[in-house]
Amino acid sequence: MEVILSIDAGTTGVRSLLVDKAGIIVESSYREFPQYFPEAGQVEHDANEIWDAIKETIGDVIYKFGGQPEAIGITNQRETIVCWDKRSSDPLHRALVWQDRRTSDRCLQLHSDGLLPMVRNSTGLVLDPYFSATKIEWLLNSGIQATDDIAFGTIDSWILWKLTDGETFATDTTNASRTMLFDIKSLDWDSDLLEVFGVRVENLPVVFPSSGDFGLTRNQAVLNSGIPITGIAGDQQASLFGQAAFSEGEAKNTYGTGSFILLNAGDHCPEPVDGLLTTLAWSLKDPSAHSATYALEGSVFSSGATIQWLRDGLKIINEASEIESLALECDSTNGVFLVPAFTGLGSPWWDPTARGTLIGLTRGTGRSEIARAAIESMVFQTRDVVEAMAAASGHDLKHLRVDGGASAMNLLLQLQSDHLQVPVSRPISHEVTALGAAYLAGLASGFWSSLEEIGNLWSADFYAHPNELSDEEETKYQKWLEAVNRSLEWES
Repeated sequence: MEVILSIDAGTTGVRSLLVDKAGIIVESSYREFPQYFPEAGQVEHDANEIWDAIKETIGDVIYKFGGQPEAIGITNQRETIVCWDKRSSDPLHRALVWQDRRTSDRCLQLHSDGLLPMVRNSTGLVLDPYFSATKIEWLLNSGIQATDDIAFGTIDSWILWKLTDGETFATDTTNASRTMLFDIKSLDWDSDLLEVFGVRVENLPVVFPSSGDFGLTRNQAVLNSGIPITGIAGDQQASLFGQAAFSEGEAKNTYGTGSFILLNAGDHCPEPVDGLLTTLAWSLKDPSAHSATYALEGSVFSSGATIQWLRDGLKIINEASEIESLALECDSTNGVFLVPAFTGLGSPWWDPTARGTLIGLTRGTGRSEIARAAIESMVFQTRDVVEAMAAASGHDLKHLRVDGGASAMNLLLQLQSDHLQVPVSRPISHEVTALGAAYLAGLASGFWSSLEEIGNLWSADFYAHPNELSDEEETKYQKWLEAVNRSLEWES
């Protein structure tokens, strides 16, 4: 049996899996890695601990399978930055995670200085600590000397460096597009933005198509040398690809640590839209197959993280899987709203100073109402983004494909369908992000012949069809918007 190895390096853990020609996962292994919170608003990872988790999970699946993959795909948490010494391959600082907000003041300063139009026009992004540029700048201002031997890269670049034993320092267009240093029209680093943030192009990776040639494995414990690495994409773009959303206007939502809604915008780069990001969806090696595809994106910072907070912070559940049954113990939150702005708010608000709000509490409020409010916060935040996308594109959403850990909750999907008034479908395989990386790798390596062949592999195991939204539910959504307004500019 021939297989593709997919490495999915997420925010809290790493999954390695093997995928056959039918798009079926034949082996899978997962490891969590530690999260570090040095100060309020700061989130860090140890890059070596991520690599150790990758090696362990690869070893697991190769041992169980008893053979080697035809090619390798990589997908990863996107904006997180690793800095390492090319000579020793040692990280020089803990990785600064996309959730890290230590550069909020710097972003506000740059906004006041009038930099936003330049950032929007070139990168499709907004001035927010979410993205990589101010993280790199912070590292440079913290004592790291940017000699020729210093590398700044997103997690995919770090994994690629380690897989090739330092032979390849590269990234793909999707990850580059999340750094706030990359021109998404010219598909190259933006020299003006590099100057603003004091970054040398020599310290950044070469940028290749998402489905293409990234080098060969070298000096690995369980992988043979010479296995081609042929697919790389940021996790949300990989999810869009794994959902087979290949046509303009198709959309997906991943309910992971955050929620990320991406709408395929075709091969024409959309103009900047307030509240939304414009980003690269993917790029292909074959220029005849639309070498660059773009997407509109709405980034919600807290979805699964909200459930983790209920488990680890409030301790009202012991396991994340308990949230749905607890929420079903009540029919309504009875006016309780949870705005999970723990690290600010993303789309369409983009307010790094917003803070979490739990409002509408009475003596009758219990665990079930708070649990239901947490689930409804995912629904409402997604609706906020989808309505902004409809206004920007001029077209209403017709269908939403979903994935991510929280998508296992049928209650969530039904509420989402009701509030969007469109069908919501969940695929048979929940590991859509990892599948997307496998598909990108397999397309470049010839494992699969076309997008059409890959598209035929997608199938659903759950459909939610919309119920007519009652006046009561619509009123509830308007109250949600009031709750959001209470959370805004809390630290300004």
